Amino acid sequence: MTVQDSGKVALITGASRGIGYGIAEAFVARGDRVVITGRGEDALKEAVEKLGADRAVGIAGKAHDEAHQAAAVARAMEAFGRVDYLVNNAGTNPVFGPMAELDLDVARKVYETNVISALGFAQQTWKAWQRENGGAIVNIASVAGVSASPFIGAYGMSKAAMVNLTLQLAHEFAPVVRVNAIAPAVVKTKFAEALYEGREAEAAAAYPLGRLGVPQDIGGAAAFLTSAQSDWVTGQTLVVDGGIFLNAGVA
Repeated sequence: MTVQDSGKVALITGASRGIGYGIAEAFVARGDRVVITGRGEDALKEAVEKLGADRAVGIAGKAHDEAHQAAAVARAMEAFGRVDYLVNNAGTNPVFGPMAELDLDVARKVYETNVISALGFAQQTWKAWQRENGGAIVNIASVAGVSASPFIGAYGMSKAAMVNLTLQLAHEFAPVVRVNAIAPAVVKTKFAEALYEGREAEAAAAYPLGRLGVPQDIGGAAAFLTSAQSDWVTGQTLVVDGGIFLNAGVA
């Protein structure tokens, strides 16, 4: 089936695999072109080939590197002439343990990669295209950012900051750019596999909908938040959690 070209372009960070790739896949399926970022050249090349070399461009680099942020936006403008949508998905979670023992340098690294990079990309897309032409931004937060998150507290803290960054940008960029966030629960990706590997059935049993998330679940939510159907939605965090929060407080 031939997909009609939407004429829209999205920049999606951390999209060579996992949630980011699922979002890129959803956008390409509806006719968008995408620029995807990631740290590895080989993984990006493979992702571009799967998405379609006529629909996707990859650019490698570290999300927190300001030069990479500028280069990614410049590449989108060079390749496609516009950046309608920004999806801030790149993130890291290099530590597991109690907050009382958290190495502060590690905390700084998590915050730099997960939050400051998102602000940097938003500034770049705003200046290059969105300020004059409009668009939408979707920040990938986490349920860890809207609840206690034992042993991944640094990650949760950074994702709570992403939720607030969403509010700040939504207020400042209105009315031309809508800014929303998605807060997923556990999604089956390499990034999250430590949370379910070897015990997926047990982990899934805690979810009222009976399964863990998959990248396509988040892709669908991101597609909605960058569509005309959500034109009156901004500053919101959409929790996509398979119903896990319904169990809060249940004995």
